[in-house]
Amino acid sequence: MQFQNVKSRVVRTVTESIVGADAGSKRSAEQSCLSLIEACNSLPRFSQLLARIIKLGLRNNPLVLTKFAAVSSELGVIDYASSFVFSMDADSSLYDAFLFNTFIRAYAHTSNLKEKALFVYNSMFGYGILPNKFTYPFVLKACAGLGNLGLGKAVHGSTVKFGFDNDVHVRNTMIHMYCCCGSAIEDARNLFDEMHKCDSVSWSAMIGGYVRLGLSTDAVDVFRKMQIAGVRPDEITMVSVLSACTDLGALELGKWVESYVDKEGIQRSVELCNALIDMFAKCGDVDKALKLFRRMRERTIVSWTSVIVGLAMHGRGLEAVSLFEEMIESGMTPDNVAFIGLLSACSHSGLVDKGRGYFSLMTEEYDIAPKIEHYGCMVDMLCRAGLVNEAVEFIQKMPFEPNSIILRTLVNACRAHGELKLGERISRSLISNEPMHESNYVLLSNIYAKMSHWEKKTKVREMMDMKGMKKIPGSTMIELDSEIYEFVAGDKSHKQYKEIYEMVEEMRREMKRAGHVPSTSEVMLDIDEEDKEDALNRHSEKLAIAFALLNTPPGTPIRIVKNLRVCSDCHSATKFISKIYHREIVVRDRNRFHHFKDGLCSCKDFW
Repeated sequence: MQFQNVKSRVVRTVTESIVGADAGSKRSAEQSCLSLIEACNSLPRFSQLLARIIKLGLRNNPLVLTKFAAVSSELGVIDYASSFVFSMDADSSLYDAFLFNTFIRAYAHTSNLKEKALFVYNSMFGYGILPNKFTYPFVLKACAGLGNLGLGKAVHGSTVKFGFDNDVHVRNTMIHMYCCCGSAIEDARNLFDEMHKCDSVSWSAMIGGYVRLGLSTDAVDVFRKMQIAGVRPDEITMVSVLSACTDLGALELGKWVESYVDKEGIQRSVELCNALIDMFAKCGDVDKALKLFRRMRERTIVSWTSVIVGLAMHGRGLEAVSLFEEMIESGMTPDNVAFIGLLSACSHSGLVDKGRGYFSLMTEEYDIAPKIEHYGCMVDMLCRAGLVNEAVEFIQKMPFEPNSIILRTLVNACRAHGELKLGERISRSLISNEPMHESNYVLLSNIYAKMSHWEKKTKVREMMDMKGMKKIPGSTMIELDSEIYEFVAGDKSHKQYKEIYEMVEEMRREMKRAGHVPSTSEVMLDIDEEDKEDALNRHSEKLAIAFALLNTPPGTPIRIVKNLRVCSDCHSATKFISKIYHREIVVRDRNRFHHFKDGLCSCKDFW
C-alpha cells in the first residue's frame, strides 16, 4: 500500500519537531492547517499534511477533518483518510453530518468503492448522527452507480421517514437512481410526474434515463414537454437529447437541436460539440460532422474518434485512415477506442492490408494489448472480404476464446460465402453454449433455409417456440416533418397503408422493367417463387421508402434507419430505386451506412 510507511514518517516528524514547538492559538493552528490543505496537490504533501494535523492536535477538529477528507478524495486516497478519521482512538463526539457527507460523497464518486458510501451512511446512525437533505443525493448516487434497486428503494424509504423525499435535489437524484436500475424506469417516471416543480436537472435526469435504456422516442417526448413547460435546458440536457437523435437517426431533429443551442445561447462545451459530431455522423451527414470537428478549438480523443468512426460507418475508409494519421501528427496519442474505429473503417471499406498493418502497429508502436473488440474488427474485416478460411485461422490464434459476437459474425460469413457446413457446426456450438439466446437459433435456421433443409429449419423454429423465443422483427424508422414513423415487415398499421402498398407494387414493376431480379434466397420459407417475391416486397425498408416517395417532393434525399442488417435483396432493390426515382437514399443498418445514388452504393458491396 502506498501509505504503508506513512505512520512511521508521521511519528518521526512529530518526534523531531515536538520540542520547542509552539502551536499558537487554536485559531491560528486551524488556519495554518487549512492553508496546507488548500495547497495539498500531491501524495508527499498529503503525508506532510497528515503529520501537521497530528502535531497541531487537530485530529478531532471537524472542519479540518472535513477538508482533509475532501482533499484525500481528490488524490484518490479516501480509504486511507477514512481509516485515520474514524480510528478507534478518535473523539467521535465531534463528528457531524457534514463530515460523514464528505466521505459518502467521496466514495460515491469512486469507480470501485461505491458500496463503502452505503457503509459510511449506515455508520452515521451508529454514532447517533442523523442524515440531512445533503446526505441523500450522495447516497442515492452511490446506489445508482451500483445499479442496486433494492438498496435504492431502502434509501428512498429513509428519505420519506426523515421528510426529505420532496426536496428537489433529493428527488432529482432519486429519479436518476431509478433510471440507472433498468427495470425501474416507470418508478422514475412516476416520481417525475408527481413533482410539483421540476428544474432543468429533473428534466435532464428523466431524459437521460430514457436515453440510457434506448427509449429515445420517450426521451424526445419528455424534451418537448420540457419546452412546453418553459424550462430552459442546459448543455447536459442537450447532450442527452442529441444522443436520442443519434439513436433514432433523426437528422432533422438533430439539426433543430443545434439551432436551438445557438438560439438559446447554450455553451458549446467540448462534450456538447462531441455529441453534435456524433449525432451528425450517425444520422447520415458525416460531412457536417467533419465541418464541426474542423471548427473546434479544443479537441479531445473523443472528438477525433467520433469522426473516424463516423467516416468508417459511411464506408469512407481512406478518409478515416487519413484522419487517424493526422491525429498522430497533431500529437494526440490514440487509445484502444480509436483503433477500434480505425479497424472498423478498414473493415467497411475492404482495406484488408491496411487493417492488418494497423493491428500490428497497435501493439508494436503504442503497446496497446488488443481487446476482444479489436479481434472482432479483424474477423469482421476478413469475413466481409470473403476470406472465411483466414478468419477461422485468425480466431484459432487468438490468445483467448472468441466470444459469441465473433462466432456469429463468422456464421453470417459462412452463409454468405457458401461455407454452410462450417456455419451449421458453429451455430450448433453457439446454441450449446447459449441455449437461451434467440439469435443463435435464427442463424442455424437461416443456414438450413440456405441449404433448403426445410424440415430441419422447422424443427429449429419449433425449438424456439418451446423455449418461448421469438425472432427480433425487422423494423425501419423514417423521420418526416419532425415525426418518427416506424414500419415492420407486412405493416398495415399506417393510415396510408393502401397507398404505400400501391407504391410498393409500382416500385416492383419499375425495378423489373429495369432488370432487377429478386434475391428469393433471402426468404427463409418453403414457399413458391412468386410468394417469395411478395414476401420480399413487404420488407420494412421497402415500405419506408415507398412512404417517403409518396410524402416528399421529387429529388429529395430519403433517410431511413434499419434495426437489423439490410438483406441482400433490399440492398440490390434500393440501388435500382435510387436510379429509377432519381433519389439519394441513405440507409443506416445495424452495421453501417449505405449511400445509394444513381444505382450505386457507397459500400461497394462490402456490406
